[in-house]
Amino acid sequence: MKLYADSPGRRTAQIVADLLVLGWIVLWARVGGAVHDGTTALAEPGRQTDESATAMAGQLRDAGGRLGEAPLVGDELATPFDRAADASEGIASAGRASVEAIEQLAVVLGLAIALIPILVILAVHLPRRWRFVREATAGARFIDSADDLDLFALRALAHQPMRVLARVSDDPAGDWRRQDPEVVRRLAELELEDVGLRPQHRLT
Repeated sequence: MKLYADSPGRRTAQIVADLLVLGWIVLWARVGGAVHDGTTALAEPGRQTDESATAMAGQLRDAGGRLGEAPLVGDELATPFDRAADASEGIASAGRASVEAIEQLAVVLGLAIALIPILVILAVHLPRRWRFVREATAGARFIDSADDLDLFALRALAHQPMRVLARVSDDPAGDWRRQDPEVVRRLAELELEDVGLRPQHRLT
């Protein structure tokens, strides 16, 4: 698999582009993490409410249990404490629910903040890079003989703009049919450059 072009300028541009995309991904991953952590911090009051209310409910039930052991009036004395303990447990449950809701929100916000810009840049960058890798990998298998240069020269006649072909020869198609080695080489180099390749030195 050929990841980068043979020409130094284009190869450098590809490497820089890949590094910029990688930096972009790291940047937005950190931003998403910061948003997640910042949102999660909002759940701290709910956690404290849960802990305090749970502890209070336990103390009230202990107190009610001790008073309930009193002869004759024990049940009457314990009832208010049991009701207060139930209320405290309700407050604790509400605190836990708010913590869970905030934590879920933190995950959604963190992922959304990070993934949207990451997916946008990947949607632009990856198809372009994949097209290059596919074309360059396939083309690299066809540059090991003069006959293969002839194939790229033919592709150049079909793909290159007329003004570009005119710089190669006044009659590029005719010269290609006559197998003019210089014209064939120059035409092939045009097409190879488009896919990021260069012919072997022994063919030039």
